Amino acid sequence: MAQPGDPSTGPTASETPEPTGRPGDPAPAVDPPEHASTDTSVDEYPEGYPHEWAADVLGSDGRAVRVRPILPNDAEKISRFHTSLSERTRYLRYFGSRDVLSERELRRMTHVDYRDRMAFVAELGAEIIGLAIYERLPDSTFAEVAFTISDQHQGRGLGSIFLEHLAGAAAECGIDHFEAEVLSENRSMIQVFRRAGYEISRSFDGSTLHLEFAIDPTEALTNVRNSREAAAEARSLARVLNPGSVAVIGASDQVGKIGHTVMRNLIGNGFAGPVYPVNSDATSVQSVRAYASVRHIPDPVDLAVVAVPAASMSEVLDDCLSKGVSTLVVISAGFSDMGSAGVVSERRLVSEARAHGMRVVGPNALGVINTSADVQLNATLAEVVPGPGRAGFFCQSGALGIAILAAAARRGLGLSTFVSAGNRADVSGNDLLQYWDTDTSTEVVLLYLESFGNARKFSRIARRVARNKPVVVVRRAVDDLESGVEGLTANAIGGLFRDSGLIQVDSITDMFDTATLLAYQPLPTGGRLGVVGNSSAVGRLGGDSARQQGFTVSHAVDLGAEASPEQFREAIADALARDEVDSVLTVFVPPVATDPDSYAEAIRAAAAESAKPVVSTFLAGEGLPEGLTVTDESGVAARGSIPSYPYPERAVSALVRARRYAEWLDRPAEEPAEYPDIDRARARELVDSLSQVHAGTESFELTQGQVRALLECYGIDIVDYRVVTDVDQAVMAADELGYPVAVKAMSDRWRTRSDQSGVRLDLADSAAVRHAFALLQSTTGSRSLHVQKMATKGVAVTIRVADHPIFGSLISFGLSGMLSDLLADRAFSTLPISPSEASTLLGRPRAAAILDGYAGDAPVDRDALVELMGRVSCLVEDVPELRRLAIDPGLAAPDGLAVLYATVRLGPPPRFSGNEGPRRLR
Repeated sequence: MAQPGDPSTGPTASETPEPTGRPGDPAPAVDPPEHASTDTSVDEYPEGYPHEWAADVLGSDGRAVRVRPILPNDAEKISRFHTSLSERTRYLRYFGSRDVLSERELRRMTHVDYRDRMAFVAELGAEIIGLAIYERLPDSTFAEVAFTISDQHQGRGLGSIFLEHLAGAAAECGIDHFEAEVLSENRSMIQVFRRAGYEISRSFDGSTLHLEFAIDPTEALTNVRNSREAAAEARSLARVLNPGSVAVIGASDQVGKIGHTVMRNLIGNGFAGPVYPVNSDATSVQSVRAYASVRHIPDPVDLAVVAVPAASMSEVLDDCLSKGVSTLVVISAGFSDMGSAGVVSERRLVSEARAHGMRVVGPNALGVINTSADVQLNATLAEVVPGPGRAGFFCQSGALGIAILAAAARRGLGLSTFVSAGNRADVSGNDLLQYWDTDTSTEVVLLYLESFGNARKFSRIARRVARNKPVVVVRRAVDDLESGVEGLTANAIGGLFRDSGLIQVDSITDMFDTATLLAYQPLPTGGRLGVVGNSSAVGRLGGDSARQQGFTVSHAVDLGAEASPEQFREAIADALARDEVDSVLTVFVPPVATDPDSYAEAIRAAAAESAKPVVSTFLAGEGLPEGLTVTDESGVAARGSIPSYPYPERAVSALVRARRYAEWLDRPAEEPAEYPDIDRARARELVDSLSQVHAGTESFELTQGQVRALLECYGIDIVDYRVVTDVDQAVMAADELGYPVAVKAMSDRWRTRSDQSGVRLDLADSAAVRHAFALLQSTTGSRSLHVQKMATKGVAVTIRVADHPIFGSLISFGLSGMLSDLLADRAFSTLPISPSEASTLLGRPRAAAILDGYAGDAPVDRDALVELMGRVSCLVEDVPELRRLAIDPGLAAPDGLAVLYATVRLGPPPRFSGNEGPRRLR
């Protein structure tokens, strides 16, 4: 079979149609987007060119590559690319020797319609290093696919990236299957298809393998893609934090200059590799030979720290690109931190850097630190930095970063690595999470996030990382997190963080309190606290704080002011040995003229004999006092060190946070429920039809008939009703439905009123219906009313789904009515939701006790509510177009559940927001 792009496929060159664009596409952008090739003018973009398919991606080696749809003026580049290929690579691609591509072949490759024929190129700088093509087979939803990678870039995972982007584009154009012809000796290409996560069928014809597979996203495919993305981003950050050499651009001998401070810190910290100062006006800087530019450095440069004015960045970037520097740490300000003009230059900086395979930390960054003995990198402006330790720290603000590093050093909290990303134009907290997840020297992750960037991706990655090591996040302003989701209060947000496995704190102090415990002590297995000390007053403060935060004080010992170190050791050991004690708070207030070191050694010795956590209020020191610290062979604080807090309340709060995290880890891994009666094909057909009708609309509300049809696909039935506009229609509807019935005003103003003034219930005959209809039309002013079959009486509840920029789709539960809305008595959970998570959600609203029976009423059927939430969860997972859903009210009764009313809003699914679509740097 001929290969896509061969002259033997499709019409001849003279018959090749010009690109016509994709039906329904918006007009082409006036300006090329950020990822557009830099040597292409606006006029050279054909009509319908899919700018949004362009992406910066990371190869498996962690270096950036640009992938974009091909352009007609790429012919010369494609010709050079083809000529650069080895004879072996050309043979495997074209099944024979082909030294030069003809004009006809080049035209066919570069002139595509971006729908039935599509081609992507991979670029590094101005050169194409890869080409991928699909071509739809006649009158089918199948397409043939092929791709070629230049010899020097094979093995970087570009084939897998091409396959993802081709599949993403094809799916948007109505193609659902790929097939490929591959020579059986082309093992590397066969492996690309085999390892992609698709279910592949194959047949063998002599020397050729015919491969065929559906490109619909599957769980296996998503897992493979996410795993590759995580590995690539981790390797990318490993390049940042483990450089073999560093250049300081703008290095200076002048004290007070940024370039002077960075240079001094690199040298003074004992960086393991060479440091190259770059200064065009000096032959040496701080007694190290200087170079006029990065280009003049004779050896390779891995990391360049930039400390020159923003106006000089273009020249610096050209030098670094020419030298092949892999990472820039831009400390210079004057970009997006200075307004809209700076935003443009910042985007240009990142775009050019990525296009040449580089990553950028910053601009306006404090810098990066790696305390490993093999690296000893301090490429920051910080005068005081912590010693080696187990915590990785990410923040944005440089000024805040300096204070954070100094505070960590005072507390004795050692760091493994530190990154301050400033404006976070490229490298973000998501990248660091991917790195720390695989970094064996990092056991605790600390994040101070002023913004979340790609928030959905953050949520996905953070949940995965939290299963392996604790992630502590300083909470941002609640107003930013609420994001317009009705009823989402500060407490609810805290619950969502806990549900995601993240340890949310309110301040840097709380972060360090928690991190010191997590880094050096085991997690508590329960909430029973033992208190041992020599001050009854301070001990009581700790006990009271524990009770207020949900712990119990199961054992308390006041040793008195005259207690000896040995008495301390025995009392702590006894408390730790008790089955009813899960953790111990020890309080030590030094008596006059007493050496505290012997007491610290006694406390440490007692704790060393137990696997339970011990914290202290050791008023002779804060953080990790010397006597409470266990050190490894290199003298670094190690597991078993006992953190000390100036107040017992802070010690207890750290224990409580650690216990909540332990509870999250202990939750069984339960999958969302599946329901065999769900008709996904019918639901997809309905949604596609509605989306086509409303194409170009930001979002749209479904009619009640459409809502009923969609929910029925998921086994959710709305109690039968009719919409009527006059009294005779009302009576006719009641007769048809069967008595008793209810007559309702369904506008938002009347539907959820707790006084039920917009509804008349239990209407037993036509006379009652006539009276109720006339009364409600007069009272509410509504022209149309609902006549609905009476459901079994129960507790009115509401279930809603809404989008959140950090947590993704959220489901909320509460009692229905204005009072619950006014008090924001709603509980929230992320989706998808498992049965046990749904059951937990039911108990979170303050009014949840009503579900268990109130004032003699029977308890409601909780299983029916759990099932309803499970079915809603399936709907949300299957229909990414769903923007909002509300079931309000549903009636929860002792013997089941009835849905009385629901609303649904659909809109275009979020593009590239988290799990969706092929990999890209976002």
